[in-house]
Order: sequence, then structure tokens, then C-alpha cells
Amino acid sequence: MIKQISSTQNSYIKELVLLKEKSRARKKSGLFLIEGAREIALALKGGYEIETILFYPELMSKQDVEQVCKGSVSFIEVSKDVYQKLAHRDTTEGVLAVAKIKEHILESVILKTENPLILVAEAPEKPGNIGALLRTADAAHVDLVIIANPKTDLYNPNIIRSSVGCVFTNQIATGSTCEIITFLKDKQIHIYCAALQASVNYHTQDYTKPTALVVGTEATGLSQEWRDAATQNIIIPMQGEIDSMNVSVAAGILIFEAKRQRNFK
Repeated sequence: MIKQISSTQNSYIKELVLLKEKSRARKKSGLFLIEGAREIALALKGGYEIETILFYPELMSKQDVEQVCKGSVSFIEVSKDVYQKLAHRDTTEGVLAVAKIKEHILESVILKTENPLILVAEAPEKPGNIGALLRTADAAHVDLVIIANPKTDLYNPNIIRSSVGCVFTNQIATGSTCEIITFLKDKQIHIYCAALQASVNYHTQDYTKPTALVVGTEATGLSQEWRDAATQNIIIPMQGEIDSMNVSVAAGILIFEAKRQRNFK
């Protein structure tokens, strides 16, 4: 028998609403919500443990849901009201998953190559920017994404949505700027910081060696700590009136220049 929940006042549903809306609830429980069949499939491929699947049968049948998530997972059929209470997107597929959060500590990082390409973002705040950075990292198949001094947790629904599930496809670590610089230097990884100060044009540098590309926020840029630690500060020449661009766009330019130099190998 499949459990059914039709009331938005159900205690379990109230707990899930908190997971959707509150970072504190996600951290306390160690759980988060995933919305959409593609995102759930990517999470499973990325080694995430799914605890429960909730589905609205008028949008997705149990048979279709079982194709998305096979194994010892509990299924709950929910009403339209319950589903709309939990869903984050306006257009959706009728399926959500409750999954277990992973730890993203530097100590757990496994670099599978001796010549890694790493993206570091310092203190990004906007979930949309974080999601876009993760999409770019996935597209270029970088070896690691590191968030320095994170301002929001990775399981914010807006990050999952804007990354189209790439939060699950990238190897991600978080830490303080000091911890990350130590990590990179211990592994003899060259650090290239996107900065206005003491910089050279980005395309003049050699990224074929172990490389970390570091970007900061559009408002304040990178901290002095990063600029001092850099192998070289680099700049993307600007030809308009402004002196900065969206952080995910800047990261994309730098990452794909590195990939070009590496011949996409």
C-alpha cells in the first residue's frame, strides 16, 4: 500500500515545507528537497541517498516515478494542494524527493587527476549566480568547485533550480579563504585570481598546469587575501563603460580559455 497525504496541515508536510524554506531546518535534519525527475536522476547518479519520493498522480504516475527512482525508497501520493505547497517551480513534473545532505569539506576532496582544473568562488550570495557557476563547471567538466566563505547553503531550492541539477554533478567543497588557499598551495596548484589590481590579461597565462581559477562577487571583487596569494592576478579586458561583468560569465570565459589550452582533454 502506498501512503497518501491530502492535507497541507499534515505534520510531515509541514516539516517538508520548512526544508524548502529554511536553511536552518535543512542543516538540523540533514535533509533537503529535490524537485523534478531530471534533478532526482542526477542526484542519484551523484551518489545522493533518497529517503522518500512524493508524487502527484495527475502529473506523474507511480509507474513513471518508479522508473526515476528504483530501490528501497518509500513512496507517498499527495494531493494537488500538498504538491503545490511543496513545489518550488511554476512548471513542474509532479515529483519531489527527500534526500540526505552530503558534507562538502575540503578533507573529503578526491582529485582524480594530477593536473586538475578547479573553480573557486569567494562569498557568492545570489543563488542564481551559484547555480550558473555550477552549470558552467559541469559544462566544462572541471575537477572541483570550491565555495569560499559561503553565504548560502548549497541545498537552497533556488540553487538546485538554477543549476538544473548541476549541484549534484560537480564535486563541491566549501571552506574559509585561508583554508582553501592552504589546500591549494599544499597541492601545488597555481592560483589565478580575477582582479582589477596588479593584473595581466587572462589569455596571456598558461593554464595547462594544475590550476585554480578564482572569482569574487561583482560588488566587491576578491579579498586582499586572495590577491596576495595569487600566482598571478588576471583580468578580462572590458571595452564598455563598466569595469565588471556577471561572475558566472567571467568564470565561463576563464574556464573555457583553460579548456582551450588543454585542448578539451
